[in-house]
Amino acid sequence: MVDFLVVGGGVAGLRAAIGLAPAGRVLILTKAEPAESNTGYAQGGIAAAIGDDDTPALHARDTIRAGDGLCDEAAVRVLVEQGPAYVSELLAWGARFDRDAGGNPALGREAAHSVRRVLHAGDATGREIGRVLWEHTRALASIATIDHALVTELVVEHGRVTGVRYVDAAGASHEVRAAATLLATGGAGQVFRETTNPVVATGDGIALAYDAGARVADLEFIQFHPTALDVAGAPRFLISEALRGEGARLVNARGDAFMSAYDPAGDLAPRDIVARGIAREVERSGGPVRLTLAHLDPDYVTTRFPTIAATLRHIGLDLARDPIPVGPAAHYIMGGVDTDDRGRTSLEGLFAAGEVACTGVHGANRLASNSLLEGLVFGARAAAAMQDKPQAASLKPDRVGGSGLGLAATSHDLRQPAPSPEPLTATEIRDLMWRRAGLFRDRAGLEEAVAKLEAASAVVQPDAPDGRSLRRLTTVSRLIAGAALRREESRGAHFRADCPKRDDAHWKVHVVDKR
Repeated sequence: MVDFLVVGGGVAGLRAAIGLAPAGRVLILTKAEPAESNTGYAQGGIAAAIGDDDTPALHARDTIRAGDGLCDEAAVRVLVEQGPAYVSELLAWGARFDRDAGGNPALGREAAHSVRRVLHAGDATGREIGRVLWEHTRALASIATIDHALVTELVVEHGRVTGVRYVDAAGASHEVRAAATLLATGGAGQVFRETTNPVVATGDGIALAYDAGARVADLEFIQFHPTALDVAGAPRFLISEALRGEGARLVNARGDAFMSAYDPAGDLAPRDIVARGIAREVERSGGPVRLTLAHLDPDYVTTRFPTIAATLRHIGLDLARDPIPVGPAAHYIMGGVDTDDRGRTSLEGLFAAGEVACTGVHGANRLASNSLLEGLVFGARAAAAMQDKPQAASLKPDRVGGSGLGLAATSHDLRQPAPSPEPLTATEIRDLMWRRAGLFRDRAGLEEAVAKLEAASAVVQPDAPDGRSLRRLTTVSRLIAGAALRREESRGAHFRADCPKRDDAHWKVHVVDKR
């Protein structure tokens, strides 16, 4: 028995644990090594309105514009108004962000930001923030950590979450009880064949919460990063948006810049527009798309982006001189476990923060470099709420239940014969999701995905080797595909080729699912 339980060791989980430490015993469970999370892979930076030409109101405006009409504006205000204080906290704790000539934090610009507001530590900002938070965490005697702990189930008693069950590195099962449990398990990029996410990002927290009876929301909104390395045989390594913020250009096979043909903002358009623009240009031109920095000072390029330059060097590419082949890959999920702006879920005793949570702060498309800020702000707010009297989050007015909507959207399909149950491997699920629920979606493809995933979910054997992981992957994939089928419009990162326009009259709502 501990006082507080945190599942996940990224920025949200660590900031929550630090906030909880003075109030009792805290246990952190991590799925792999302590530093293995999406936090460590975040290259670009952390956005905060600290510049002389910036304000929280301007940061909010950019966030809401990127969210394509679906941001929870109250959550956005919390993010942008409290964000600078938490960034200052990181600086006080020793975060080594890059500095300008005057000794102040150097601010970069990324797509859809109207000013420079992104603090960065080279091109490994997430790793630096993780380092600071882990050092601070390890210095607190009330916090303990168990690594390689795979959480298999939330313990629910009389409608209240009272802990978790997990399997350790040796395969032994354990149960730990806590007065309050926080899911900070990160994203679900590994649901898709092409992704920038590490192997641990399989949507576990979403599946755990859904299976326990909690509400999940907005799962159709998957952000596909436009510029992942696209070289045969090489990992889909993220090529940060910060490169385009510093002047890098996307060019087609002829070497021509093309993004202005798809959006007036060109290379600095929101991520969903750039990702679809790249895919369409490849189809139109019949050749690859590349990112070039050859027109920039090579010394500045390699100094500003040392991690990316070193990674490319290993496969024989020079970031400063060679055109870098790029293409879209699954990057971030805007949806997740439905929470209020204090991290409370629909189940008493259960909290969620970071990418696994859905406060609505990102709307239909996350503004670049808001994710690390979200983890700090809402991780700290969840920690404060976990020390209060237990209370479940009420359903916000802009949330609607998805069961009736889902039935209406798929009613004609109910007349079709159900497919024979067939197990799907993790590789087959990821391929299916990439082809049918990826960058471009339509009814036929999504119906195929939903039918196959529902059939597969009926025959998954949880007790088989990797059965638990496969069951969670199937559950999250089915929820994402079903939500994408249900939303008959295009908005932000969700694009339906058969419903290509935004439809505020019917779909300016957050849709929730519950088991």
